[in-house]
Amino acid sequence: MTEVAEAPLSADIQLIQRILPHRYPFLLVDKVRDIVPNNSAVGIKNVTMNEPQFTGHFPGMPIFPGVQIIEALAQTAAVLVGVSHDLADKGVKVYFMGIDGAKFRRKVVPGDVLELKVTVKRGGGKVWKFEARAEVEGELAAEAEFTAMMDLPKG
Repeated sequence: MTEVAEAPLSADIQLIQRILPHRYPFLLVDKVRDIVPNNSAVGIKNVTMNEPQFTGHFPGMPIFPGVQIIEALAQTAAVLVGVSHDLADKGVKVYFMGIDGAKFRRKVVPGDVLELKVTVKRGGGKVWKFEARAEVEGELAAEAEFTAMMDLPKG
C-alpha cells in the first residue's frame, strides 16, 4: 500500500487573527502557506507604502525596519505552532526568549513581498527554537535563530 502525502496546510488572515493576539499596526503577516505541522512554514508579508513605520523610517527613503522583519518571522513561527496544535481561539501568547545570529542582507522596501521561512529546530512543549530566513524574490534579506515561549492558557 502506498502512502499518500498530505497537502501542506495554510492560514489566511482570519485564522492568523484567531491564533495571534497582534493587530494593526503590529500584525505583520498577511498569510502563512506551506505549513508542515511541527516542522516548517512560509509566511507572506506584503510591504506597502501606507504602513505607519515609513513616516519615520526613513522620510524620503522608506526601508522596512529589520526588527519588524524579525517580528514577522516570529509571528509566522507562532502561526506554525498554532496550526500544528489547533490553538486558534485559545488565547495563546508567544514571547521571545532569545534571538541569535540576526543578520540583515538587503533593504526591504515598499512593493517587496517578504517570504518568511521558519523551520523548527526544537519544539513540542512550552519552549521552541526556530531557524528563520526572510527572502525577497529568492534573495536573502534577513536571517536569525530565535527561541520563543508559548504561554498557553490555564485549564
